[in-house]
Amino acid sequence: MSQINSPPQFGSSKPKVVVTRHLAPSVEARLSELFDVSLNTVDEPMPREALLEALATCDVLVPTVTDRIDAKMIESAGVNLRLIANFGAGTEHIDLSAAANRKIIVTNTPGVFTDDTADLAMAGIIGVPRRIREGVELIRSGGWTGWAPTGLLGCKIGGKVLGIIGMGRIGQAVAHRARAFGMEIAYTGRKPLSEAMESMLSARFVEDVDQLMAEADILTLHCPLTEETRGLIDARRIALLKPGSSIVNTARGEIIDQEALIGALQSGHLAGAGLDVYPDEPAVDPRLVGHPNVMTLPHIGSATVEGREASGEKVIANIQFWVNGHRPPDQVLTALVGH
Repeated sequence: MSQINSPPQFGSSKPKVVVTRHLAPSVEARLSELFDVSLNTVDEPMPREALLEALATCDVLVPTVTDRIDAKMIESAGVNLRLIANFGAGTEHIDLSAAANRKIIVTNTPGVFTDDTADLAMAGIIGVPRRIREGVELIRSGGWTGWAPTGLLGCKIGGKVLGIIGMGRIGQAVAHRARAFGMEIAYTGRKPLSEAMESMLSARFVEDVDQLMAEADILTLHCPLTEETRGLIDARRIALLKPGSSIVNTARGEIIDQEALIGALQSGHLAGAGLDVYPDEPAVDPRLVGHPNVMTLPHIGSATVEGREASGEKVIANIQFWVNGHRPPDQVLTALVGH
């Protein structure tokens, strides 16, 4: 257990913690027991003004992906703010460099949503080629006239190439599931997996993103959103995909050039897409909603009771470690942002 300094001192006996969204009842109850906590009971994203007030008065902020904590906000934060304990693994909505400059620790909750997100990705990997959305709509509209030999023909996924961009925890979990469906696994990432892991997953490394795009029958995205990956899947790369292929995205909407995606869907170059994330959430482009074979989901990759409770428990652990003067177990290393 790493001691980072003496335990921080607070104006009262407990640190003031502001939570920006409604969390699981068990998590909120435990937060209330341990800390001087302010909860968001209406469960709507806090406006910028409310976030600024929270940053000015709290010792610990517990934000989520819906909160944009930019450099200007961090620079105007009160002197007592020393920890941003993010609820969720992604931290692209927090200016990590600005936090490091203010010596504000940032933590996240990695790992708890791995299986949940992988399960949802598999729903798209299976559901888009088998035209599940079209089938549901046909039944609901009353237009189904009965079984037919050529009715709603899709494509099998066994033997198809699943291209995975980003082979971290979630990418590996998807590969593990897809292998059981008889898919061929090709992936790219910052570096290859170990030979033992590749053997276990029956996965092969493809060094170039363009080459992976050209080989994939289904492309699934599991990389973080960075300046390098923003717009990674653009019109040129989508054109490299085989005609009739599909894209699944449970990572971040900004990784795909949305106009290029819509164009490829409308032209028929892409057979469909499974989307859980969008660049302008909660807005979803009507052209995606209207396409018969695009599964549009409301960012529910992590939406399980078990996962959300586990994430809240990690938040609590990170705060408590910090209160006790120890390095939080899930501290986002400032070395990753150049500090």
